[in-house]
Amino acid sequence: MAAPLFRSALSLLFWLSLLASSDASAIAKGALTVRQARTAQKTGLPGNWQYQACITEGVGKRVWKYQIISQTANTATTCLTQCQNFGYQAAGMEYGSECWCGDAVEIAAAGSTTAPETDCSVACSGDARYNCGGGNRLSWYLWTGTPLYVWQYPTGANAGRYELISGGVVIPLVTTSGVNGKYTFVEKFGTGAPNSTGAYELDVSQLGNPSLAWREMHVKTDVFCSASVTLPDKAGRQINIGGWSGDSTFGIRLYWPDGSPGVPGVNDWQENVNELKLQRGRWYPTAMVMTNGSILVVGGQTGSNGPPQPNLEILPRPSGAGVVYADWLQRTDPNNLYPFLAVLPSGGIFVGYYNEARILDPVTFNTIKTLPNMPGAVNNPGAGRTYPLEGTAMLLPQYAPFTTPLGILICGGSTIGAAIALDNCVSSQPEAGNNAWTLERMPSQRVMPCMAALPDGTYMILNGAKQGAAGFGLATNPNLNAILYDPSKPVNQRMSVMANTTIARLYHSEAILMQDGRVLVSGSDPQDGKNPQEYRVEVFVPPYLLAGRPRPSFTIANKNWGYGASIPITVQLNGGGATRVSMLGAESSTHGNTMGQRTLFPAVSCGGTTCTITTPPNKNVCPPGWYQLFLLDGPTPSVSTWVRIGGDPAALGNWPPGPTFKKPGL
Repeated sequence: MAAPLFRSALSLLFWLSLLASSDASAIAKGALTVRQARTAQKTGLPGNWQYQACITEGVGKRVWKYQIISQTANTATTCLTQCQNFGYQAAGMEYGSECWCGDAVEIAAAGSTTAPETDCSVACSGDARYNCGGGNRLSWYLWTGTPLYVWQYPTGANAGRYELISGGVVIPLVTTSGVNGKYTFVEKFGTGAPNSTGAYELDVSQLGNPSLAWREMHVKTDVFCSASVTLPDKAGRQINIGGWSGDSTFGIRLYWPDGSPGVPGVNDWQENVNELKLQRGRWYPTAMVMTNGSILVVGGQTGSNGPPQPNLEILPRPSGAGVVYADWLQRTDPNNLYPFLAVLPSGGIFVGYYNEARILDPVTFNTIKTLPNMPGAVNNPGAGRTYPLEGTAMLLPQYAPFTTPLGILICGGSTIGAAIALDNCVSSQPEAGNNAWTLERMPSQRVMPCMAALPDGTYMILNGAKQGAAGFGLATNPNLNAILYDPSKPVNQRMSVMANTTIARLYHSEAILMQDGRVLVSGSDPQDGKNPQEYRVEVFVPPYLLAGRPRPSFTIANKNWGYGASIPITVQLNGGGATRVSMLGAESSTHGNTMGQRTLFPAVSCGGTTCTITTPPNKNVCPPGWYQLFLLDGPTPSVSTWVRIGGDPAALGNWPPGPTFKKPGL
């Protein structure tokens, strides 16, 4: 009798282990309720997710790279929703408390195989009714609805191409498009050859003769991690601000572009810290032309890896004015360097820094509006977008009649600590009632990217690395691919994977629009022992220049515009499609920050060989300054002509005082 009694006792204990406390009362009444075996959740899932299988982890590596751990709240709903929000179409749960996000193609690539369902038997930490994988086993789910993203993969001429145009003479820190049709390069001291003068000007019309293509210029102090913009004065002078240490951090350098393509200039950079300097020394600041024509200088550090400079100042310095303290810069140091700045159509000033953004009053610089934090990584909301977690930013196109809120696009970045490069872009309309950030996945991870606005309203995303952060030796796996971003397409269908380069463009690389519609790509100073300091200069040729269509052309007499004016141009069109004109702001590129960038499409009407442009209505929509004017015949742009709008309201043409600086007057 002992053996049957023993087996009966074991059986009773087994059944009792499956019962909840509510079932115990049923036993007392003589009723036995048997609970169903726990499985992965298969119904009531969010969106269009479907359970697929229990699968093994990869062979020697994880199936997916993005891990979220929650000891108390991991469920299929929370995990799948988070993966979906960041554009991942495959997800899995493991060990009950882990959520993993990625793509289905990674399963086979990792060597994962299907496992018995009994292997995935660990209860979800947030819902014990269901299993969330097991030990080294994943409960795998697949998104089966409308794809969360659609990337295009054009080929041939439709993918554009990189071309090497010069072996180069300088490893630039900042590149700037000049109103004289040339491009200025300034470099960090000690980067290039020992006899480098720190500054050069490139005339691309003379590339057949390098001695004529490159004009040697000079800077007196170290421009390492400085800021540059083009002034709205009638000469289109370039100003460079800040630097590495000592006097250079207070440096204000001015260059009056002269000469023209094929005609050498003679002017050089001018600087005298005894006559003109910043109120505070700045390393990694940002500069911007305000609507009143003054220069706003924001943030940075004191130099030489010193403490933050959490304040703002104005050039020229208003009488008696000091700096304006910004607690938000103090609080987010050191992850807010080279903040993104823009004038908004309301007149406010947008500032994007670290993973935050706000709108400032243009007079008091008090905060008018605080925006929601920018999304970061799927598993790390603390990821950032400005140096050293460096992404890149652009203003989205503005179209006449300029009533739609202005959009901001920020792509790439990285996480604090592990330095996992981000694989997404975020965009927002800061002045809109709903200014939540819209997230779009990129085809690859990218930190230290650059972005260049094109005359047709699209954007090239180039350069950077797939892992790491900005700085010397801090990034690996160069991203050699270019991405075309087209904001006219639906969200999550805007990116096309374009041509590749063979040149790593890492820390201190740049990209700016050229007058012929190509993108000038330069620089890279990684100091990582693997990738070279990069002298070579490339261009990216967009598809609109490879389709074999003839370019339109135009002539213009009036290049000094007011607001709301009618400007006639004489055109030659070739029947390529709709006629448009675009205005792209004079820009300086460094550290993913393209200072001065702005894209506008003013109204235009045409009859015969004459088109009439209605200029933008006011200084908030189009801040005073210099813009490249393009004529588009369908998709094909002309060569641009420089125009100035809004005059010189801050009278910069008579600034600065002192004998050192050559001034163009008003």
